[in-house]
Amino acid sequence: MEHSSTDVKVMEENGISSLSSTPTKGGLRTMPFIIVNECLEKVASYGIMPNMILYLKNDYNMAIVNATNLLYTWSAISNILSIFGAFLSDAYLGRFLVIFIGSISSLLGLTILWLTAMIPELRPFCESHNNVCNSATAAQLAVLFLSLGLISIGAGCVRPCSIAFGADQLSIKENSGNQRLLNSYFNWYYTSIGASTLVAFSTIVYIQENLGWKIGFGVPAILMLISAFSFIIGSPYYVKVKAKGSLLAGFVQVVVAATKNRKINLSECISDQYYQGHNPEVLVPTGNLRFLNKACIIRNPTRDLNPDGSASDPWSLCTVGQVESLKKLLRVLPMWSTSIFMMVSQGSFSTLQANTMDRRLFGNFKIPSGSFTTIMIVTLSIVIPLYDRIMVPLVAKYTGQPRGFSSKVRMGIGLLFIIAAKATSCIVETMRRNAAIEEGFEYQPDAIINMSALWLVPEFVMLGIAEAFYPVGQVEFFYSYFPKSMSSFAMAIFTLGLAAADVVGSVVVNTVDKVSSIGGNVSWLTTNINQGHLNYYYALLTFLGSINFLYFLAVCRAYGPDRAEELDASASNADEQYDYRELPSS
Repeated sequence: MEHSSTDVKVMEENGISSLSSTPTKGGLRTMPFIIVNECLEKVASYGIMPNMILYLKNDYNMAIVNATNLLYTWSAISNILSIFGAFLSDAYLGRFLVIFIGSISSLLGLTILWLTAMIPELRPFCESHNNVCNSATAAQLAVLFLSLGLISIGAGCVRPCSIAFGADQLSIKENSGNQRLLNSYFNWYYTSIGASTLVAFSTIVYIQENLGWKIGFGVPAILMLISAFSFIIGSPYYVKVKAKGSLLAGFVQVVVAATKNRKINLSECISDQYYQGHNPEVLVPTGNLRFLNKACIIRNPTRDLNPDGSASDPWSLCTVGQVESLKKLLRVLPMWSTSIFMMVSQGSFSTLQANTMDRRLFGNFKIPSGSFTTIMIVTLSIVIPLYDRIMVPLVAKYTGQPRGFSSKVRMGIGLLFIIAAKATSCIVETMRRNAAIEEGFEYQPDAIINMSALWLVPEFVMLGIAEAFYPVGQVEFFYSYFPKSMSSFAMAIFTLGLAAADVVGSVVVNTVDKVSSIGGNVSWLTTNINQGHLNYYYALLTFLGSINFLYFLAVCRAYGPDRAEELDASASNADEQYDYRELPSS
């Protein structure tokens, strides 16, 4: 049987040989290249984060507030660029090219950061005998910012595309075993990501603290080199799916088209004027957010439509489906906003606290200051399977809900634990500060006090429990409002929430610093944390978290009954089912 030229082209694009059913590209042989690339990128970039506050404070003579703002900004840019990276890959460049660009960018960024540790001229000058350091020059800060910016670009390109690029390799329909392989891939992928995160927060942080910044930054740079090389050498074997378009671009088109058509009177429009496009899923737009309906009104068929029925200008005329997709996104924004405060990090301050406490665990081994985050990750890894295997069956038995707690209840539990964690931080910091003053270290912020750093463990355990409940519950909530065609966008707005949290965190830190230092008072967040009042800052976060919880309850009331439970009752609608493969991993 002969194949037409069209059939041959289609088969070649999907990595299928025209002479054999055996795929020439893709498959399990590509997995090591992709997973090694993603894991080492995470080890390299995550490994420099926990102790970065110490590097900025000690080697760049940067005030704690300024250093914290820089780290918040760096994290926010990385998360925002993840949205842009996903958009760029979907709409223009494809996943392979975006991951390649990201890998090279991360490698350059980490190399420049390593050079700041290797070349003294790239850092402020310090007099060793009295430990007095100059402020960083504009040129030195430019080099530092360049390194962090390149790392952000790399993370924004690699992370949103890597898992989907791996799935592309196992999506050849002619291979009947692909679904089983795909499930196995997702399991191994998330396992490897969890392992790489633990390595970053433990091994890399330990190297930095005990062997110095030259080796501590050099190792991540070498790992990123291996990561980029691993991805590149697998290039001949990859299935490279071409860019087809992006939901994000479609959303922007709806807003632009609705604005252009703002003078249209909807009451005068009839159903035949709505543009459905090819293969329409929705024929008429809903009545809520009616302004957006103006984006899909055909005003002049001759001018607005091509001979084949497509829109002549997608920025002036959108489909009903595009309009409804944007409405679905806007409906989840109130619930999305409840996560912003919950995700505000306190990691940098915890590192500073731990750095002044007795971190001996056994013998001469000391827990690195930046490694306490691993407690949160381990707790998360324990709580999720316990919830899935033990709590869900118990809750289902007594409530009749097969998913266990509803998504809203899970989010509420997470918020309560985050409030408890911040309250605990306040108590522990009060104890630590009082101990430092009693031991005569009020003006010696680097002195080690006689208080075990294990006092920090409870707050990180509670943070881990919060991570096990709120983010997973929130993404589950998003899936209940999105059709399957928009499932990937659930993770996109979750990432955007992380960016928003970083911005809010920076604003809170700046506000607290300025307000608390009015009248010449010592700022709560002064560089000498023994003189400042970090405990007051934690108390403020506790109060704001409580207000946020009340706001969350009001939002839950506005949404009404849990939509996920309604969908369980009508599971025949397959388009609305969840895809748990895209739930977040911390």
